[in-house]
Amino acid sequence: MATTHHMTGLLVQTKLRVNRVTLDCATGTTVAIGAQRRHDASMTKWDQLNRQIVTCEKCPRLRKHCQRIAEEKRRAYLDWDYWGRPVPNFGDPRGKLLIVGLAPGAHGANRTGRMFTGDRSGDWLYRALDRAGFASQAESVSVDDGLALSGCSITAVCHCAPPDNKPTGDEVEHCRDWFQQTVDLVKPRVFLALGQLAWRAVIELARSREWYAGRLPKFGHGATVELIDQRSLVGCYHPSQQNTFTGRLTEKMLDDVLANTRDMLGE
Repeated sequence: MATTHHMTGLLVQTKLRVNRVTLDCATGTTVAIGAQRRHDASMTKWDQLNRQIVTCEKCPRLRKHCQRIAEEKRRAYLDWDYWGRPVPNFGDPRGKLLIVGLAPGAHGANRTGRMFTGDRSGDWLYRALDRAGFASQAESVSVDDGLALSGCSITAVCHCAPPDNKPTGDEVEHCRDWFQQTVDLVKPRVFLALGQLAWRAVIELARSREWYAGRLPKFGHGATVELIDQRSLVGCYHPSQQNTFTGRLTEKMLDDVLANTRDMLGE
């Protein structure tokens, strides 16, 4: 039977081997045994990168803020043992869709330890990913809720929850190396930028690698930029409460963007 263990805040999951295939409990996908070595190598590098991210101490202001939030807590979550550290990447490193957010929420991912988990933004995102076939379920409440992604992964411009949800330029710069390493590992064909800051981060990375030249393209929901070597960037309004409560972002709009990314991936 497949089992799940919680080790140093990261989910370390075993695999179930049946009839010449392996079920990967981290992503919910089956892998032919002949491809298992490549799969294991990918997951090992993914886990190593995530361990480096969660032990990062480059931004003292952010580390103090995350720890303070974890100690003070919100009244609704007093019985929670807050994560209070940099939040690692989440998902399937073999997937070719990379979703880029801004930063963890103070009482969402900073509490649960998983990207977009534990707040309304995550509720919207994972429901949409479930409908689009990228997620195993719509519910996302904790790291041990059984959620797995297939074909996509999630990262952020900043891995620590910043005060007022606004990291400084230096703090974003300190996280740039994690973003670059994530892109090197995943090798995404489609970037889905949730919000303008994520959009800018992808363009800056694309420029540095000569995947894109020219002025900063205008961000918009559904906006698309073609990068070299069959890579693409797609813009999406962030599923923040401000955007969803005001109707600026609807579930149909989110579904349409994800359907578009599916088409770009040829799936």
